[in-house]
Amino acid sequence: MLLDRVDVTNARGNVLTLQMQEDDGPYQVADIDGLDPVKAILVSTNNAGSDGEEFQSAKLGPRNLKIKLDLDPDFNPKGYSELRNDLYSWFMTKAQISLRFYLSTGLYVDISGVVESMSSPRFDQDPDVDISIMCYKPDFIDPQMVTLEGHTVSDSTNTEIDYPGTVPAGLVLTIDFNRAVSDFSIYSSDEGGNPQQFDFSGSLVSGDQLVVSSLRGNKGVTLTRAGVSSSYLYGRTAQSTWIELREGLNQFRVYAEGDPIPYTAEYRVRYGGL
Repeated sequence: MLLDRVDVTNARGNVLTLQMQEDDGPYQVADIDGLDPVKAILVSTNNAGSDGEEFQSAKLGPRNLKIKLDLDPDFNPKGYSELRNDLYSWFMTKAQISLRFYLSTGLYVDISGVVESMSSPRFDQDPDVDISIMCYKPDFIDPQMVTLEGHTVSDSTNTEIDYPGTVPAGLVLTIDFNRAVSDFSIYSSDEGGNPQQFDFSGSLVSGDQLVVSSLRGNKGVTLTRAGVSSSYLYGRTAQSTWIELREGLNQFRVYAEGDPIPYTAEYRVRYGGL
């Protein structure tokens, strides 16, 4: 996949478009670093009398995007100083910005960050600009919501979900109950056969809407009954896992005994690198 362009949006909604191919614009992209998967932070423990260590957990650190721009006033009435000052609208230190990367495949993904630094030599004959952006949520996210409509099943029939992302993604499952139910389960397994299971037990009646969110940082269960919404997290059984889609084909189903109940599943695809 080739990178075609980057759109940078500041807090006021102004957009700066940076083309990857050389054009007659005032800013030419010389390099972008930090698009690869970020380094993992690994946690391990020592055991006395045993060689090596025991792995405990891993997480991803923040992403540091570094953009190098060449200033090119040849096709612009503004000089180097004015072009540099114009960039402050997007890259002033501490500024919160969002970036959208457009790929040659037609895919575009978003990431947000905070400007760490912007430096440019004043006295070089052909000055450039070095910009550092810290993205504390390191994933590139496809902003287009994927929506899947289906029904509960009372057997082992699965729905295949082909997930192209390289980072697991949680989903939001909305179930509109058309009859009384006391329990149901959500199942998912990846291409390696690794299972996930979410079990729910609670009193649900016709007209209820239950939303199960397994989004990282926003997990929960919400019941809406007669227009009033409240948490129903205590209906999640202790052994349950939060369902996440993984790269490749996922075998997904919502199981409930009796007649089918309609549901909608929504998720966004996440990528660990470009």
